[in-house]
Amino acid sequence: MISRAHLFIDGRVQGVFYRAFTSDQASRLGLNGWVRNMPDGRVEAVFEGRTELIEEAIIACRRGPSGAHVTTVDVTWEPAAGENEFAVRY
Repeated sequence: MISRAHLFIDGRVQGVFYRAFTSDQASRLGLNGWVRNMPDGRVEAVFEGRTELIEEAIIACRRGPSGAHVTTVDVTWEPAAGENEFAVRY
């Protein structure tokens, strides 16, 4: 089943290669979607793909790259929107 998860990640997640880490996780798992920094210091990400693979990506996002300190990951499950690649948005 194809699912979509919309994440807001809070903590020390900007300036620590969090977007690149997220993109690498999506690529490794074969997920589509996007990731971007938000003006308030959070990172926003969307994953589309198989539910169990998205769940793996969410676990990785809770950990983050070595320089990150993730305090919260808010996840909202949504209907798939047909993302066809994974992009880092600026």
